[in-house]
Amino acid sequence: MNAAQKDDTAPTTPLAFRTAVDALRSARLRPEIEIDPTRPPQRLAPFSYALEATVVDPAAEDADDDVLADGRLVLLHDPAGHEAWHGTFRLVTLVRAELEAEMAADPLLPDVCWSWLTGALAARGLSYGEPSGTVTRASSHYFGGIGDRPPASQIEIRASWTPREGPGGVPDTAAHLAAWCELLCQIGGLPPAAGAANGPDGAVVTLPQRRGPRPS
Repeated sequence: MNAAQKDDTAPTTPLAFRTAVDALRSARLRPEIEIDPTRPPQRLAPFSYALEATVVDPAAEDADDDVLADGRLVLLHDPAGHEAWHGTFRLVTLVRAELEAEMAADPLLPDVCWSWLTGALAARGLSYGEPSGTVTRASSHYFGGIGDRPPASQIEIRASWTPREGPGGVPDTAAHLAAWCELLCQIGGLPPAAGAANGPDGAVVTLPQRRGPRPS
């Protein structure tokens, strides 16, 4: 583990990275988001910082069934630049949520989910490059001793993009975090916040909230 991963405020850590991390820590987010720092990956870049978040259903009566979506956001920094990134910073994410069966069967679902990410970034006027990712849906069926559980469907988005750098070579990481949190809320079925991303046809598109308890 390098010095930045032990302490991203250390003097040996680049000022641009420290500034970007400070912006992530001080960002004001939607009240449905619970977010905490977590251990970053060790070998993707010389400097890295990671957050994990959950979207909590404010109307849930059961605390064991209040998570609508969860995810992880990683900020990578290579002061020398990275050929594949075309920049010195990179954001990498994983977002997951459970789905209703009818939503999981929608052939347009992957395109809509990807549009939430790009639309959330565009809604905040954020410039970025080299986006890439996958949208995966999966269904689980249970047998034997757990055969009484109902079938479950999940959606997963893995993505990365290069945030364009601003003054001092620092991207607006707080705005990128807010856009990412909007993606989390949308995939969890919450209505978009004011100014949030729209669907491909210009209308707001959301997934319905999960109904019923999760399999235990």
